[in-house]
Amino acid sequence: MARRVRASIALRGWRGTIERISQDLARRPDVDESLSLLPLEAAFSPLSLPTSTSPRISVIIPVYGKIEYTLACLRSIATFEPADPFEVIVVDDASPDNTATILAAVSGLRVINNEKNLGFVGSCNAGAAAARGEYLIFLNNDTQVTPGWSEALLRCFERHPDAGIAGSQLVYPDGRLQEAGAWVFADASAWNIGRFTSRKNPALRYARTVDYVSGASLAIPRHLFESLGGFDTRFAPGYYEDTDLAFAARAAGRSAWYVPDSIVVHSEGISSAGLADTGMKRYQAINQTKFAEKWRDALRKQPAPGTPLTAVDRARRRGTVLVVDTVMPDASRDSGSLRLVGILKLLLADGWHVVFAPDDGHAEDAAIRELGAIGVEVLVRPWVSSVPSWLAANHRDLHAAILCRHTVAAQYESLVRRHSPSAKLIFDTVDLHFLREERAAERSGNSALARQAEASRRQELALIQKADTTFVVSEYERDMLSRLMPDARVALLSNIHDVYGRETGFAGRRDLLFIGGYGHPPNADAMHWMAQDILPALRQVAPDARIWVAGDVPDAERRSLSDAGLDMLGRVPDLAPLMNSVLASIAPLRFGAGVKGKVNMAMSHGLPVIGTPVAVEGMHLIDGRDVLTAVTAADFANAYVRLAGDPVGWQRLSDSSVAHVARHFSAQAAHSALCEALGDEGPSD
Repeated sequence: MARRVRASIALRGWRGTIERISQDLARRPDVDESLSLLPLEAAFSPLSLPTSTSPRISVIIPVYGKIEYTLACLRSIATFEPADPFEVIVVDDASPDNTATILAAVSGLRVINNEKNLGFVGSCNAGAAAARGEYLIFLNNDTQVTPGWSEALLRCFERHPDAGIAGSQLVYPDGRLQEAGAWVFADASAWNIGRFTSRKNPALRYARTVDYVSGASLAIPRHLFESLGGFDTRFAPGYYEDTDLAFAARAAGRSAWYVPDSIVVHSEGISSAGLADTGMKRYQAINQTKFAEKWRDALRKQPAPGTPLTAVDRARRRGTVLVVDTVMPDASRDSGSLRLVGILKLLLADGWHVVFAPDDGHAEDAAIRELGAIGVEVLVRPWVSSVPSWLAANHRDLHAAILCRHTVAAQYESLVRRHSPSAKLIFDTVDLHFLREERAAERSGNSALARQAEASRRQELALIQKADTTFVVSEYERDMLSRLMPDARVALLSNIHDVYGRETGFAGRRDLLFIGGYGHPPNADAMHWMAQDILPALRQVAPDARIWVAGDVPDAERRSLSDAGLDMLGRVPDLAPLMNSVLASIAPLRFGAGVKGKVNMAMSHGLPVIGTPVAVEGMHLIDGRDVLTAVTAADFANAYVRLAGDPVGWQRLSDSSVAHVARHFSAQAAHSALCEALGDEGPSD
């Protein structure tokens, strides 16, 4: 016991060791009800798998007895079937029970019956040889899958061209984390990342490269598996074959990825029961020796045995970039979130370890899962008490801090400088708040708002002076700051949009689309202007025309605006169908600042935009060539009639819109500004 405690302290530290002991002493149910596991004791009933004769995925399950676990695994696949065409291949490794008889009664299942026991390695290779899918997913028979498990594994290969192997988050039936990938030490010993801790901890819920993933749920392209020679038979009947496969993939220039949003429940040990010196378990030590001999040169680059886990993790990172904003981003909610997620993806693509902290300390589980899936670690209570406490503990690894909006940057600028004086301090204005507030105050004549604008102006300019780099989203703002603060380093990092292009032509299009939530004051003002003046003017020249509003609006305002004639849609998860059916996007903004995401988003779909000068400022847009500008309600109505009667002119605006977004608002345009601010020339080798 004393040796175990000393080893735990060396690896986990005192805090991690105490947490580990507390977990062992804690009482917990045998089964976590939230996992909705299928019962093992259920009597056999007809089971049919909706498989395909032309699969994209081949699920391979080696079995040796334990038919009740195999049936539960198959039923879970039937319940949460892959979205892609799939087949399921069960390799019965000469089971001593009635496995073969029962499996023969399962419809849609391909069964391979080994004449003699080949062990895990031989059975997996036999299943792979019979597979027809583009991707192989190996599953232990004592697993149960959960919603989206296979889709998440395949997304890993789509997101990461270097990915050769993808592995699930493995969870015990009692809900504890079993594995978030694994590290390998120089003596060929291994460590399951996060073992026995909470699967809800965001520090273990972000995608990352690891040394290997368990064969209990492992995906690999079939052509890669075949080119590597499959699982090496020297590790038969089992143990270290998955570690060896990952090292072989790495030697071929591919990597192993842990995929946290693919969750698989694994009753570890059922398929390989026995003591360490008897049964299957004895091969663990035997095959460790074989592995050490085969990969002697590669293991010299691995950390020494006993290296603290935090040091192992840190050594694999290029460096950490901390990003702080007011709340968790939601790309379906606002253009600022869409831009921020684009920035996070660019950082990840350059190899940085990216940590995001919502200033309010709150994040829904779905939001943590969404950012974690792309590789972002989220700092949120109760796992991290505060950003200052995280900075105090992790300052040595911090390369840069990107602080979004002056309300956030004002809180953390001095803390970043104190804890990590060499880290790059980047102030992301998102838009210049004082400019938007000044315009709103001027329009409303509100003296309180004018005072607020002046306070925001002083604070934003002070932060710009202190920051190593300040990001603005429009050339208008950059030019203004160059006059106000000629010595400040201000860079343009505008909105980031995918370029979707036009899916349908002019024929059959009608109506206008407004995109934006009511919580943003310029949007709220625009909605009331549309209801009170623009829609009546439009109806005078086009009686059947409608204005659709896509965005969050409180119930009371929604009813009022709907009564005034606007068609209120609420939040729309997928705007593409609307973009490809309406005649134009409308942006009647009378005040505001920055680049307007609603304008760029519409243009990325090839949808012409009718907007005010405020809506289109700072975006290199020319009236009549890229957009149509309007100042009065009558201007909007006339622009609609002009577009509706001019198919050639509509097509010209549509083509120009797509080209404009590609030229000025693509990820490539943002990447250069980001690299320069970080003092970065791209990911290191």
